[in-house]
Amino acid sequence: MNEEHGRGRGPVGPGDGPTAPAPRRAGSAARPSTDPRPGIAGLLRDGPPAGPTRPGFWRSPLRGPWLTSVFGALLLVGIPLMFVTGLLSYAAYNPDLGGNDKTPDRGWLGFYLFSWPTDPHWLYRLTQGVHVTLGIVLIPVLLAKLWSVVPRLFTWPPVKSVSHALERLSVLLLVGGVLFEFATGLLNVQLDYLFPGSFYTLHFYGAWVFIGAFVVHVVLRIPFMLRTLRGGGLRAEPRGPATGPAGGSTARQPDPTRLTAPEPAAPTISRRGALGMVGAGSLVLLAMTAGQSIGGSWRATALLAPRGQDPGPGPNGFQVNKTAAGVGIRAQDVGPAWRLVVRGRGGRERVLTRAQVLALPQHGAALPIACVEGWSTEDQRWSGVRLRDLAALVGFPDDAPDVFVASAQRSGSFRSTTLRANQVRDARSLLALKVNGADLSPDHGYPARVIVPANPGVHNTKWVTTLVFGDPA
Repeated sequence: MNEEHGRGRGPVGPGDGPTAPAPRRAGSAARPSTDPRPGIAGLLRDGPPAGPTRPGFWRSPLRGPWLTSVFGALLLVGIPLMFVTGLLSYAAYNPDLGGNDKTPDRGWLGFYLFSWPTDPHWLYRLTQGVHVTLGIVLIPVLLAKLWSVVPRLFTWPPVKSVSHALERLSVLLLVGGVLFEFATGLLNVQLDYLFPGSFYTLHFYGAWVFIGAFVVHVVLRIPFMLRTLRGGGLRAEPRGPATGPAGGSTARQPDPTRLTAPEPAAPTISRRGALGMVGAGSLVLLAMTAGQSIGGSWRATALLAPRGQDPGPGPNGFQVNKTAAGVGIRAQDVGPAWRLVVRGRGGRERVLTRAQVLALPQHGAALPIACVEGWSTEDQRWSGVRLRDLAALVGFPDDAPDVFVASAQRSGSFRSTTLRANQVRDARSLLALKVNGADLSPDHGYPARVIVPANPGVHNTKWVTTLVFGDPA
């Protein structure tokens, strides 16, 4: 956006450059400096050094309170929505259940957690699709906002007082937090669990640190932002930068933010053009990402989504997260020797072959798969045995409890999960054996997998070997 660096030619103001010498009286002789303050004290006395700490270094004519306030207003709407849908995503994992919690020492940060519902069956598909898609769409807005305020990150002196130090710390947490959250979220979408630790732990705590700094920043800045947006005309302001024909409020009003360049370079783009460029970037990202959540013919447009494209024809022709080969499933694990172990009340246990599971009453349900990375499938037609019917086999005919589900998976995360009683009791919750009229493929969990309405995809465990209803102990 026409960022040109100055060469010390800008007007000098308080804190902008070396202090001008005081005028001497006629006939007085120059005296050598006897100022005993060396090092840092002398540096602070002499003003900001050459480089980004000098206001003249930043010369873009676009910067100013109005443009920054517009980007801030967009983030003020988008970031809280992202935060809320992120909290809902965490709640959907039912982290209070044993074996599900990936966030140690969560403490009071989990105050809002509730039993994740099974209705509507597309709930997680919606909330996580919005969370991921909105996060990607906001990237150009976030980068533009950071660009618009970057001179403030180099204010001089770096710290003036205790209160100023606290303000700088809040800015550090704000900028660092938002970059961390967007970066880890994007890496998880594109690279799938490529983290030194648990993505859920890192993203969860990072979100709380960031939102705390965000709330403080909003409380301090929103009055000024609203005044700036009201004072600048939506038609006049975008027509040109501060030196352009329209002038804009930045030329008519003082700029307490000191974002306006003291000696701006010649404009090469108007504010309207800058806003249009950022908006176009967001629209492109929306068009190339949203199809992975919307599905249908839109899926072919999701060129930036790892699982956005058509996986092929046939009953099992829909997206998968982890493949059988990728998690160490061997032929003997899912071959004729496979057995389903079902345990329940009073130590009751049933060991069933796949043929015996097929001989139990079969039921169907049309449910999607939706994953934390934001992708989802359309409703697939699953058939199998209701989880509540399996609970009845081991002593829970009317009051199916939580169930612990274990998989033949040998490597990777989510080799087991625990489902809540409300999920087990839903008539659409199945131990599925078939999908769209055909046996499950190995990558979709043959010989049996769990499918539960509104459940995160990784908790719809594949290659199931064991179901323990009630307390596993």
